[in-house]
Amino acid sequence: MIKYDVIVIGGSAAGIPAGVTVRRHYPEKSVLLVRKEKQVQIPCGIPYIYGTVMSPQKNLIPDGVLTKNEIDLLIDEVTDIDRKKKEVYTKSGKTLFYDRLIIATGSEPSSIPIPGLDKENVFMVKKDVPYLEQMLEVMDGVKDLVIIGGGFIGVEFADECNKNRDINISIIEMLPHCLILGYDEFFCEKAEEILEEKGIKIYRKNRVNAILGNDKVSGIKLADGSELKADAVIVAVGARPNVEIAKKAGLDIGPTRAIKVDRFMRTSDSNIFTCGDCAESTSFFTGEPIPLMLASVATMEARVAGANLFGLKRENPGEIGVFATKVGDVALGSAGLTERKAKDIGYQVVTGEATTINRHPGGMPGMTNIFLKLVFNGKTGIILGAQVQGESSVGEIINALSACIQHRMTADDIAIFQCGTHPALTASPVAYQLTNAAESAIQKMIRERTRDRVPV
Repeated sequence: MIKYDVIVIGGSAAGIPAGVTVRRHYPEKSVLLVRKEKQVQIPCGIPYIYGTVMSPQKNLIPDGVLTKNEIDLLIDEVTDIDRKKKEVYTKSGKTLFYDRLIIATGSEPSSIPIPGLDKENVFMVKKDVPYLEQMLEVMDGVKDLVIIGGGFIGVEFADECNKNRDINISIIEMLPHCLILGYDEFFCEKAEEILEEKGIKIYRKNRVNAILGNDKVSGIKLADGSELKADAVIVAVGARPNVEIAKKAGLDIGPTRAIKVDRFMRTSDSNIFTCGDCAESTSFFTGEPIPLMLASVATMEARVAGANLFGLKRENPGEIGVFATKVGDVALGSAGLTERKAKDIGYQVVTGEATTINRHPGGMPGMTNIFLKLVFNGKTGIILGAQVQGESSVGEIINALSACIQHRMTADDIAIFQCGTHPALTASPVAYQLTNAAESAIQKMIRERTRDRVPV
């Protein structure tokens, strides 16, 4: 029997930071990470294999981080957990003893109940190097590509596959817009406009009824009865938690079909913690379970789980949901609730908007517009969400706004935000997007209060 203080099952966006966090907080403990993959993909980077980087080998999480932190690595597949004996069993026949266990088994691609998914050249988005290499080989000869799903992965695949290829690409999205689960309409429409300018066709409010062809895909049939040619199909309709090991071990599963956890990332067994896509997420705003799967969420949860193994130090505040993507040359960021989601929950919503250039003065090289939208609780003034559109700095702007949301800052707090500015790097302090969008919302709130006080 092989004994370790801590065993981590899974070695991707949750497993690795969980192991590293254990090492930082409990340097005296022995740590083993077990994963079945010889090489681990950066999950969010998978679409870029098909355009920007052109190889799964250029999208790997290096094992050096494990060596550097003195975390042992075992390439094997965990098949069972005996909670009473505190033992883990692997496919190769090994028995591993743990004092504390972290399950970070991630997720698997979701499927859809349509005929033809088993045909040749129909691909799911798997985190598997040989599979992705085969997919790349096929994609380089494709003339007509259909992508089922217009969320982040679907849109990014369309944008990337469009690079350096003479290819016809169609996106099938059953909702009114691509990206609509993460952004308000204005931002979705901008992304769609860029895709369509590139020649990518978008079929909104539609769905695939069947994948056509004999052994190999030749096309798809839509719900409206029309047919599209396709010599390859990518199914990008989301993911489902990989909880088979947890279920076999008798751990509680939550309403989103992920492993049920408390705020400390403990499962129903106090010696077993979990994090990442396999763990149930809880909304920062409502406290209710939500099916949110993001690498950024996985790493946050991993840092909570790893720190708490031998003494409760950190509490998960709930998942805000911070997104960023790039379509063409335009970056889009979103954090927290969109205006639409906030209203659906029942908040009285006030928004603030600001558009300004990202340099000052406007003649500086690299000048472009950045548009910012903030969503506030109209009763309290507390920020609920934010969305940004512009160039690459959007990625860090939305991260700053996520911090504002997590610390429940008000519009007044953001209006007096102390920002560092520079002509070649940022907007002018006079026209800074965050402060001006907050002031815009405050102006609306004042109007609302004044109107409410006026006698009828």
